[in-house]
Amino acid sequence: MERESIVHSFDGKNVQGASSHKTKNTSMKKKSFLVFILVIALGLVTGFLISLSTKSSVVTVTSDTDISNLPKGTVFGSDAKAFNNDAEGVLREGGIDGEGSYHLERPGGISQNVYLTSSVLDLSQLVGRKIKVWGQTNAAQKAGWLMDVGRAEIIK
Repeated sequence: MERESIVHSFDGKNVQGASSHKTKNTSMKKKSFLVFILVIALGLVTGFLISLSTKSSVVTVTSDTDISNLPKGTVFGSDAKAFNNDAEGVLREGGIDGEGSYHLERPGGISQNVYLTSSVLDLSQLVGRKIKVWGQTNAAQKAGWLMDVGRAEIIK
């Protein structure tokens, strides 16, 4: 039975049994590096394939974009899952007593209006069109329903 030495050389010279330990250590480093590279490559391929399969119908709007003639079904803004409230109606200019820049006219009269603000979307080009909006409800003093809009879809 061969005894392995517990003494190791600090100056790089081989001590009996040390060369096999060094070879094992180098082999483990190579395997670990290859596994790391393989995991990164698989992650990149998976991300690429997911991006191909996920088609978004959300339109990116800049200040130069004329959205007044876009067809119904066109969506502007963020993902609907990010906003927990939605409303539908004809977009009109003007808020109520300084609350909201726009409002949605809905069936049932003025008490059913939804007053809107948006720091994300330019709603001015959608005035007069029937739209559906998603957003976050805010506290209001005068408005029955005040919403900060993050997403809009043209209905008509």
